[in-house]
Amino acid sequence: MKRSIILVVILIGFLSSFAQNPYKNKNYIDTATTMVWTHANFSYQIPFGTGYLSNTFGNNFNIGTGFFLKNDKNWTYEYYFNYMFGSDVVLPDTMILGDMVNSNGDIFDENGLKATIYLEGRYWSTGFGIGKIFPIDNWKNSGIWLKANVGIFGHKIFITDPDNGVTALDKDTYRKGYDQKSLGFCSSQFIGYLFMHKKRVASFYAGLEITEIWSKPSRNYSFMLGPSSELPVKFSGLASIKIGWIVPLYEKQKVVNFYKY
Repeated sequence: MKRSIILVVILIGFLSSFAQNPYKNKNYIDTATTMVWTHANFSYQIPFGTGYLSNTFGNNFNIGTGFFLKNDKNWTYEYYFNYMFGSDVVLPDTMILGDMVNSNGDIFDENGLKATIYLEGRYWSTGFGIGKIFPIDNWKNSGIWLKANVGIFGHKIFITDPDNGVTALDKDTYRKGYDQKSLGFCSSQFIGYLFMHKKRVASFYAGLEITEIWSKPSRNYSFMLGPSSELPVKFSGLASIKIGWIVPLYEKQKVVNFYKY
């Protein structure tokens, strides 16, 4: 975690220094404008806490998108959607699939052959946020970016049986009883640097994000956990390094008048 913070501080410093290079041309004047953009982002996330998510899954990757409105005061308003994948399941197989796992850690199909079962983490989240860009020089659309989001967060164990040979993991019936699908409320905070290039399509951002999740199993019954009505809400968190590419959709240009005396 400390290494991630140090890396982000170095990255923000590098970006803020790099961001000045396109503006060395003194004939270019950048003023804070109202604009709408979409974006694509990528994160590497590290779980923490004692909740269902953090106890079940390891580190993962996240891709996301959404829409932003930024006004000429540099306030940003966001709708976002994130999809997380590539997470290893750290919970023992016996705590997920129960008695179908034998003492050697193997599962056998209906023909008595060893089955190959894959377990992965899948998360998704969606919500809204607000933020503020704080310019650190004369270029008013770029700067330190602080923002906070709230939304809903879902996660589950993605179970794959390539040969469909294990009846207890039939996709249309029993498998849902083992996936520990959960749903809950989430909030997040981001600090980073946003670089708005004069060629807007070359704009991007990077920083550190912390996400807090309060979730519980959402299916009526989980084979390993029991009825969801009797299960408590638990806290998990995600610490992530995030980078994003900005795609401008609209910008309301300011008209600047110059008077020569």
